[in-house]
Amino acid sequence: MFNKGTMPFSSVADVKARLATAGYLASDAVATTVFLASELGKPLLVEGPAGVGKTELSRAVAQACGAELVRLQCYEGVDESRAIYEWNHAKQLLRISAGQDETWSEAKSDIFSEEFLLPRPLLSAIRNEGPTVLLIDETDKADVEIEGLLLEVLGDFQITIPELGTVTATQRPFVVLTSNATRELSEALRRRCLFLHIEFPSADLERDIVALKVPDLDQALADSVVRVVNALRAMPLRKAPSVSETLDWARTLVALGADTLTSEVVSESLGVVLKHNDDIDKARAKLDLDAVLS
Repeated sequence: MFNKGTMPFSSVADVKARLATAGYLASDAVATTVFLASELGKPLLVEGPAGVGKTELSRAVAQACGAELVRLQCYEGVDESRAIYEWNHAKQLLRISAGQDETWSEAKSDIFSEEFLLPRPLLSAIRNEGPTVLLIDETDKADVEIEGLLLEVLGDFQITIPELGTVTATQRPFVVLTSNATRELSEALRRRCLFLHIEFPSADLERDIVALKVPDLDQALADSVVRVVNALRAMPLRKAPSVSETLDWARTLVALGADTLTSEVVSESLGVVLKHNDDIDKARAKLDLDAVLS
């Protein structure tokens, strides 16, 4: 969390209001969990389908609090050198070549100095003296071994660099880990965090999100978009449309100059909302637009 008193939220209502100013409309559950994570100093583990706003939540918290957002994008094979730090080997070799008359002990004290260090996201967040939001994005895509590293760093918020010593956070970052649940995260990591599962928003909240993000869309058309998207989510699709795809569809309708959501408009623009051909075929065959919009 941010050190107590540095950038706290005063209440759950304060979280909702400040996130809204940053363009993120939070449900009560989301706002409550963010508030508790800040108050208790716990990392926040956010799971849910892709496109429901997990990453955007971190950006909104950073913006709402005037904090720097530091992001570690996880992927298969990400390791300590990509997550914490590594040495600039090319620059070190140039330095060694330039000082050929030096002894190794003389060169070593120089090449393993701050000048040759390449901080990665975890080290950058811990060293940052200002308010910081550390986003560890798509944690489930990283190898299991990286979780041990995260547990160590998030436990004490310090990193030891053998050549330079131990770096300890002067101001703990607000930490958000996201996961699409493509694999189970360890129980040890889950115990370290507060847990938040973000589902697709209610129809009312999604209408408000569309109105905020796509203000040029007619209110009645926005309501139709949300109704159709919810009908699509109720179908057994390979990939249900996310909030980001709802917004893309709303922007598409504005670009097309559509006044109403007709069967022709829906059929021709389904590729904005659905990303698999069999899902598009299924929607065209089963979507009863008159029943949805009645």
